[in-house]
Amino acid sequence: MTKAPADFAARIDALFQDFTGPDSPGAVVAVTENGREIFANTYGLANINNSVPMGRKTIIRIGSQTKQFTVLLILMLEAEGKLNLSDEVQKHLPYVPRLEQPVTLEHLASNTSGFRDHLEAMIFAGLSIFTPSDRQTGRDVIARQDALNFKPGSAMTYCNAGFFMLSEIIEQIEGATFNEVLRKRITGPLGMDDTSLLIRDGSAMKRLAAHYTKREEGWANLNWGLDLGGEGGMISTLDDMIVWQQNLFAPKVGTAEMYERMGTPCVFDNGATGFYGLGLVTDVYRGRRAVGHGGTVAGGKSESTRFVDDGFGVVIIANNDQVASFALGRRIADIYFGDKAPAPIALAPGRYRQEGGPDVFEIVARDGVATFLNAGGVGGFDFGHAGGAKPERAITDLVLSPRADGKVEGVFCGTPRIYAPLQADAAAARPLAGRYVNKAQDLEVEVTGDASKGEFRLRSGLGAMSAPIVAADADLWFLLQPGTDMRPGLPWNATLAVTADGFEMNSDRIKKLAFKRA
Repeated sequence: MTKAPADFAARIDALFQDFTGPDSPGAVVAVTENGREIFANTYGLANINNSVPMGRKTIIRIGSQTKQFTVLLILMLEAEGKLNLSDEVQKHLPYVPRLEQPVTLEHLASNTSGFRDHLEAMIFAGLSIFTPSDRQTGRDVIARQDALNFKPGSAMTYCNAGFFMLSEIIEQIEGATFNEVLRKRITGPLGMDDTSLLIRDGSAMKRLAAHYTKREEGWANLNWGLDLGGEGGMISTLDDMIVWQQNLFAPKVGTAEMYERMGTPCVFDNGATGFYGLGLVTDVYRGRRAVGHGGTVAGGKSESTRFVDDGFGVVIIANNDQVASFALGRRIADIYFGDKAPAPIALAPGRYRQEGGPDVFEIVARDGVATFLNAGGVGGFDFGHAGGAKPERAITDLVLSPRADGKVEGVFCGTPRIYAPLQADAAAARPLAGRYVNKAQDLEVEVTGDASKGEFRLRSGLGAMSAPIVAADADLWFLLQPGTDMRPGLPWNATLAVTADGFEMNSDRIKKLAFKRA
């Protein structure tokens, strides 16, 4: 007999009621308890144009859930003596630059490498994510990186480039495509016949859902132009992802030891424990260990979470980018376990800047409750997290708590920080106007304007972009528009921190990108 409340199904259906209309894309959802399915439903349309309903066997992009499959393949190769997670990346991929400190395969798999995200690097080099580009473009972008975000092992920042490189290593060692290795070692033996790597958006396939975004005029198809690999290119169905999640609980492919390693949180150089393992997100939610991963791609969201000590699992796959899959997975768990939402922590609305650093976030009051916003996106808080309020996003190592003096205390990857309020209508100490270059990455920037606002124009061998900038502080500017390819609707997508001879660009996944005055 299930432990779920009697109204479990009705309450889950209510969470997805906005995606049940006759002209709406939707989602598929399943909940399991000790290996038994206790809830499943489908919502909305797989294809709006042809009124095709979502189904259990509708094929949908699962995005970054791909990363757990990539890491499992790496661990399988390690078990066969074909590589070691302690290997430096360049042992397998000579094109990857050696930067300030050595980077290992384990750093890549745990998002602790310090490498910059190659997708954001492409966007901030003027190449839209919607413009067609191939894997060689990704290699070239990685090869031109001139600095790390941080010392490897000292922090965690989400990095698609790490899993791009791991998938390249898999193909190189096995002498086969990622898809062929995936089929041979994982999806074939598990009977996951509808799960594979779909390299390009726009490919034709039976039962493949269309993927949508929401615009002012209504729903619209959304496709990226880049080729996707082991960092986020897989497709699957509800039925297949239930099989995969149950394999994580009771392995038929891979070993329990492998999954234990994947679900063990990283430990930073300072001794603090993080919220990411090897290809899997790890956390303690409402006192229970939660391990899983989500995904965000063009017009798609997904989440697979296991409460590993409770035998409880949630699978969500959506063919639109409006389903808050990570938060909804948590709400389903709240219903099942009967947990009440903790009292909100009083974080005052406003923008806050890291003292002695360039990072900025904003607190917005929505219905009287604090919401978190920065260059990585927008979302609610988990107010019940140990140490304070944690943004309710899967990939973040930031926890916040208010201070009596109006500042906010933060802990990022185990390191204390203080954030101070930013004044509205700030003016910089001087205009940023001038010409700047980053020669290593073939980037040229021209800035015009005064001490309050201006225009930022960038050119590179990959493309060009133009965006407004506004002053955030005496020595800090907001770059307003580039990066909307991945996270649309944000008030800023990067900051520009003034230096003695130029500025440094900092986004969610790119830090210290230095430009010198020409």
